[in-house]
Amino acid sequence: MTTLSLPTYADVEAAAQRIAGHANRTPVNTSRTLNDMLGAEVFFKCENFQRMGAFKFRGAFNALSKFTPEQRKGGVVAFSSGNHAQGIALSAKLLGMPATIVMPHDAPAAKIAATKGYGANVVVYDRYKEDREAIGRDLAEKHGMTLIPPYDHPDVLAGQGTAAKELFEEVGTLDALFTPLGGGGLLSGTALATRALAPQCQLYGVEPEAGNDGQQSLRSGSIVHIDTPKTIADGAQTQYLGNYTFGIIKRDVTDIVTASDAQLVQAMRFFAERMKMIVEPTGCLGLAAVTQMKEALKGKRVGVIISGGNVDIARFCELMAG
Repeated sequence: MTTLSLPTYADVEAAAQRIAGHANRTPVNTSRTLNDMLGAEVFFKCENFQRMGAFKFRGAFNALSKFTPEQRKGGVVAFSSGNHAQGIALSAKLLGMPATIVMPHDAPAAKIAATKGYGANVVVYDRYKEDREAIGRDLAEKHGMTLIPPYDHPDVLAGQGTAAKELFEEVGTLDALFTPLGGGGLLSGTALATRALAPQCQLYGVEPEAGNDGQQSLRSGSIVHIDTPKTIADGAQTQYLGNYTFGIIKRDVTDIVTASDAQLVQAMRFFAERMKMIVEPTGCLGLAAVTQMKEALKGKRVGVIISGGNVDIARFCELMAG
């Protein structure tokens, strides 16, 4: 079996140079209320304020900016439940290339509308019955496009690692860092930055309780496949980690923990009421884990990456009223 050549922190540094001037250097926010509640210092890297509303723009722009002239002419195809879709669509528009995105028919309406708004062609599928990867590969082959997956790609995950790089540059070393986990692009990129800039920092991935394939994979030492999880965290409804992402995660991540949908709603409410921010359910995974691990984090400096803020307002109101 061929051994994968895993990306390194040098790839994250190169990605940071490529996306400079295109991606937002997002703010780092704090909450005195939360710090008092936890007896810790918590720093939120707010990727909900990134272009198109999520960290996915970083990896998408980094990957597409490396295309050859021939690849740019052919365009890009991607599959995504929403945020990677928007990241690829916006990046393609900025770089002047066509984009086709394969999206589940039940993806949030706001994410589908935004993807189309950036000029991409959207192809819908049933996430519970059809294979999005097979659809994406077929489209790429038929139309001469380049397929960029949402997480298992060296350029994508290197781009995602730039968020953690910026966080460490702004606040210095941390005792612990919590990152949402779906397919592992954000967590693996974050791991490269963390081990280079704060080697002693404990790094945690946080998954929905209903979809703990990453936790099972880390504990067993090999990639575990699960059925599509039913959770409000639509950005983390993945069935398995990627080969690149798992290679880095099993080497560099301290542990993977989970949060229930009810805990995600509580976190959404805290962000809205106390920090005046709209955060999508997936983006709340880190805060949900931090509040659960309160005792272990007392007196510590803690980082949390908020992955995104793309949630339908009607759905947001429904969850807040529940």
